[in-house]
Amino acid sequence: MTNWKEYKLGELGEVITGKTPSSKNPEQWGYDMPFVTPTDFDAYNKNITDSIRYLSKEGVKAFKKKVLPKNSVIVTCIGSQMGKVAINKKECVTNQQINSIVPSQEFNSDFIYYVLSSMQDYLRNLATGGSTMPIVNKTSFEEITISIPDLPTQTAIAEILSSLDDKIELNNKINQELENLAQTLFKQWFIDFEFPTENGEPYKSSGGEMVDSELGEIPQGWKVGTFGDLCKVVNGYAFKSKDFQETGNNGILKIRNVNGSIVDIINTQFVASDVVKSVQEKFRVLSGHILIAMTGAEVGKIGIVPETNKNLWLNQRVGRFEPVLGNSIVFIFHLFNVLNFTQAVRNSAMGSAQPNISASGIEGLHCIIPDKNVILKYSSINQDAYILTLKHLGENQELTNLRDTLLPKLISGELEVAEVMAEKA
Repeated sequence: MTNWKEYKLGELGEVITGKTPSSKNPEQWGYDMPFVTPTDFDAYNKNITDSIRYLSKEGVKAFKKKVLPKNSVIVTCIGSQMGKVAINKKECVTNQQINSIVPSQEFNSDFIYYVLSSMQDYLRNLATGGSTMPIVNKTSFEEITISIPDLPTQTAIAEILSSLDDKIELNNKINQELENLAQTLFKQWFIDFEFPTENGEPYKSSGGEMVDSELGEIPQGWKVGTFGDLCKVVNGYAFKSKDFQETGNNGILKIRNVNGSIVDIINTQFVASDVVKSVQEKFRVLSGHILIAMTGAEVGKIGIVPETNKNLWLNQRVGRFEPVLGNSIVFIFHLFNVLNFTQAVRNSAMGSAQPNISASGIEGLHCIIPDKNVILKYSSINQDAYILTLKHLGENQELTNLRDTLLPKLISGELEVAEVMAEKA
C-alpha cells in the first residue's frame, strides 16, 4: 500500500450541499432537470438517471450554483436514508439532505463511490442530532478521511467492481421490462377483462357476456371464491433454534429472507444434513417458488426464489404457495403484485402487537376466480419471461455477494488488483 495516501473528502474536489426551492416559487418545479432527494435512492442501484421530481428551466437557473455535473458522488447525510451513495449520470440538483462531491481529475468517481458506500455505518455513528434525525453537516462531511491510491489503481479497482454492478443493473433493467409487460397483460386480461376469446378478440369489448357478482361485474363463467380455490399455502417447518448454524449445505429461509419481491438465498442460516433427514419434502424450497411472510410488521410480503441449485428449506411462519392449477405460479405472482393482494393479507392479519395470519386465513381471502383456461394461457405466455427473471435474480445475488466480498479488500489494499485479474484469467 505504498501508493496509498490519506485524503479528507473536502480535498477530493468541490463539496456541494443541495437546496430545495421555496413553496413560494412553484414555477421552479417542472420537467427539465432531476431534483434528487433521499427518497429517490430506493430506486437506485448505483447510478442516478431519474428522480421523482424535476426542476423547471426557471428552477435550474435559480439553483445554477447547485447543479451537479455528471459523475458526481452523491451522499445522503440526514435521516433514515443516511449514508446511501450514488453517482449521477445526468446533471441534477439535490435537496439539502445530500452532500455531493464533484471530484477533481486526480480522483475516480467510481472509486470514491465504492469507498463511501462501504462507510454507511461509520457515517451513521458520526451523525449528530440524535437517533431520530441523524445528520452529518457539510463541515463534518468534508473532514472525513479516506485512503486512496494513485489514479491508475483507483481506476482499475473501480472497473472490477463496476463490471459487477453494470451486470446487476442490466439484469434489473431487463427484469423490470419483463415485469412491466406481464403486468400490462395481467391488467388487460384480469382487470379490464379483455382476455382473448376463442376467435382472438378481446372479450369485453367484443361483446363478451358480463354477470353481476359481489365484487362487481365479471365475465360469464368466472366466479367469486377464495384464494384457496387458486392456491394452497404450505406453512414452514419448526426448525429448532439450537440446530441453526452459520455455515452448511442446507439453508433455512426465514421471514428476514423475503425481501422486496425477492427471496435472499445467500444470507441464510443453516442446519446439518442429519436434521433435514426427517423433514418432509413439502418443506423443501425450489427455484420459482413464491414465499410469503406470515408474522410480524411485514406480514404479507412475498418473494420469488431465484434460480439456484442450493438445498433450501422453509422455516416456520413463512408460507409457500402451491397453485391448485399446476402451471399457474406466474398468475399467482402477478395477482399479488398487480392487485396488491399483500394489503388484503395485512388487513386480515390478527394481533396488533405481532400481526400474524394463518395458512387458512390467506386461503380464505375473497377474490375473483377466472376461468382456468385463461389462467393457464396467461401463465404459459409469461413462463419463459418468468424463468429468465429467476435466472437474472440468481445471477444478481451471486454478483452482489462477490462484489461485497471484494469491495472491502480492494479499497483497503488488502487485495491487489493483479490478484483479482489473475483469478479471472
